[in-house]
This record gives sequence, C-alpha cells and structure tokens, in this order.
Amino acid sequence: MYVQQYGGQRLLQFENESELVDQYFNSLKSLSLVGPELLLGKIFDEIGFNQIRDELFRNLVITRLVYPVSKLKTADYLFKYRNEVIDVERIYRYLDKLYTKQKDQVQQISYQHSLKILGGEISVVFYDVTTLYFESSQADELRKTGFSKDGKHKHPQIVLGLLVSVGGYPLAYEIFEGNKFEGHTMLPVLNAFKDRFKLQELIVVADAGLLSKENIRQLKASGYRYILGARIKNEPLALQEQILSLQLSNGQSACLQKDPTTRLIITYSSSRAQKDAFNRKKGLEKLQKQINSGKLTKANINNRGYNKYLKMEGSIRITIDKEKYEADAVWDGLKGYLTNTDLSKDQVIERYGDLWLIERAFRISKSDLQIRPIYHRIPRRIEAHICIAFCAYKIYKELERQLKERRSIWSVEQVIDITKTIFQIAFKTHLSETTHYRLYVQNEEQEELLKMFNIQFG
Repeated sequence: MYVQQYGGQRLLQFENESELVDQYFNSLKSLSLVGPELLLGKIFDEIGFNQIRDELFRNLVITRLVYPVSKLKTADYLFKYRNEVIDVERIYRYLDKLYTKQKDQVQQISYQHSLKILGGEISVVFYDVTTLYFESSQADELRKTGFSKDGKHKHPQIVLGLLVSVGGYPLAYEIFEGNKFEGHTMLPVLNAFKDRFKLQELIVVADAGLLSKENIRQLKASGYRYILGARIKNEPLALQEQILSLQLSNGQSACLQKDPTTRLIITYSSSRAQKDAFNRKKGLEKLQKQINSGKLTKANINNRGYNKYLKMEGSIRITIDKEKYEADAVWDGLKGYLTNTDLSKDQVIERYGDLWLIERAFRISKSDLQIRPIYHRIPRRIEAHICIAFCAYKIYKELERQLKERRSIWSVEQVIDITKTIFQIAFKTHLSETTHYRLYVQNEEQEELLKMFNIQFG
C-alpha cells in the first residue's frame, strides 16, 4: 500500500477487532468532569475571584453551585469527578484561612464587580434577614434557638443579614446570634458596608418587619434615606383616619405627610384586598377550630396575628370578637410605605417592589445552593461557609445576567445541568508519551452552550 511504502506510518491491525478496542481503551488515562470549570470558572475569573490565589477556594465555590453538599461529600465529589485528592481536614483548615485573611477581599471583589455592571454607582440597597438552622440540638453563644423562618424552632440557628443592589447582586452580609431580633441587625450591616466602601449617601429599602421607632431614629441620625414598609394600622389615630378617608380605587396611590421629614405613601389594590379578606377568613376559621377543640387559653389573648380577634367573656369563656374582625375589612387592599427621600411616590412604590430580589436571593441560597442545614459548629467555619455561598450566589447572578444579555432561552439551573454532562478525556497514542486532552462533546446542546460563551472545543 502507498501509505505503508511511502508514509512510514504504522497501521493498526484491523483483523482483530477485540485487540483494536483494547488498544483504544488502554490509551485512555482519565475522564474528568470539566463543564462546570469551563463555564462557571470563566465567570469566576471575570468577576475577579481569581485574585484569591487558592485553588481550593475556587473548587469550593464552583462545587457549591454544581453539587452543594457537606464538606466531606465535597471532597468525595472532587475525587470522583475531578480526579483531585483533597483531604477533608485540608478543607477545614482552609475555611479558617478564608475567615481570617480572605473574607474582606471576597466582598471587595464582589462590590467592585457590581459597581462595574451597574454603571459605576450604587445608591440604592435592599436589606433583609433570614435564619439558617443546624442539624444539632446543642446551642452555644452563636447558634441559639429563636424564631425560625424555616419552621425549625427546636434547632439552634443563626440570623443572616444580606444587603443586595438594584438587580439583586449581593453586596454584603453579616451573621448574628440565632435569637437576635432582626430589627437590630440592619444598622450594623449598613454602617459596616457604608464605612468599608466610603459611601456618602444610600437609600435603604427594607420590609416592615424590620421597622421600629428606634430603627427609624437611627437611620435618620446616621444620614440614611429610606423606603420602609409601613404598619399603617399602628399609625396615630389621626393619620389612620386620613388613610381611610382617601377612598382609593384599584391602582391608585396617595401621599400623606407623617412628619416634617417623612412621607407616608398609600396604595390600594383590589387583588390585594381579595387576598387580605381571604387570609382574614382563613385565620378566623383556624381560631374557631381551636376554640371548639378547647386548645385556646388565657395566654392566647394577645395581639399576635389573628389572635387580636379573641376576647374573654366572664372569666373562662373565650370567643371571637366579630366586631373587631369585621372592622378590619376597611384596611383590605391598602399598603403603606414610609420614606424620607425626594423620590416621586411612583418611584418609591417601584423601589419597594424590588424587595422580591432579596427574597429570591434567600430562596436560591436555601434551595439551589443548599446553604442550610449547616454542619459546622465553630463560628469562624460557619462564617466561611456563608462566604462560599455568598460567592456562589454572585456567580449565579452574573451567569443569569449574561444569559439574559445573550438572549438565551435557558435558565441558570438548566445551564448548570448541561455543564455537568461535559467531560474531558485524557489519552496517549502509541506514537509518544505525550498526554492529549479532548472535550467529549456529544450533543448539540453542549456544543451550543460552549459556542455561546466562546469556549473552545473540538
């Protein structure tokens, strides 16, 4: 044959297919999952997290997005899918380093990136808190039982305060004792953030659950402008009468002056009115069932939730105050916002409506990133765990932004699932000892994703 005579090439022997298969198979050296690193690692670098020169930091953050499990199972994952042998004790030691030396740098990198994609200015921030429980019954100075937003009231927990920007990009976080009142967490987070980045003015948007007269006083004293959810039923009687006299129709809003520096903006929604009426009726029915079962006692006569509809007759009989229940109907559909900004009432309402972004951040962190339950017990490692989840969420948000920019039909979750199917094959030929690497791209979906982000393959 021409090739044999002139090319000097060694041909494979095709007569024995089994030997041919063995020759190909024996040339393979490894198979590793590289899709997450190719895409999520690219975004990791674009954000600037690669300034932290620790490969373990990179692995822990990317794995939190792909396979969010305990640190022990993370080490197992890295060995099975990335061919990396990492002892779990090394991970624990690194968490100590992250807490002591790199935590502040992480938030600085995240802030600078957010500043860039938001046009060089961050003037509006959103604040909220959640609780994160532990799979343990043992409390300590940080992990304490308290009101759990996850319904895990018997588990020790911590309180997590999170600050995000317009668009929902994470800016800063702090952790607090599990029994700390959430209203007392806002000022420490805001002040630390403002001081760290030397910001002059901020508009703070927060839910009514964080409201107290003292909080508002401190916000004003610290020079913050704010948009806060208002507890309109708790306003002074004269102001309540003004609110109820507005007679707003669906979609209408009005502005009242609460004091010389604070406006109270009121909106009305017919759909919210229906929801309020439904919830009141549902709460009433639940109370009636408890009364019928004899489970309610004198201790239940308080102003918590729908318990305000209870009253005592004589010394022992508990009934429902129907007049109070029916009187509450006048508030159905009304919602209030307190602000000391000079924004228009429509702008105030729109900004407050963006609070869903931080609620979504908590939802993604708890479900997709599985930030809880937390298995650590040492405070510095708990905070390092939160820091890794913070970075993972930052990458999640940036991937979401880039997918939208590219007009992709895929969600972040779908894209991450595709990356988990992209492997790299390492092999040698019979011609040399050189190890060659090739991506194993087997379908159009994988190919389209790699092309979308300009990742070379083939």
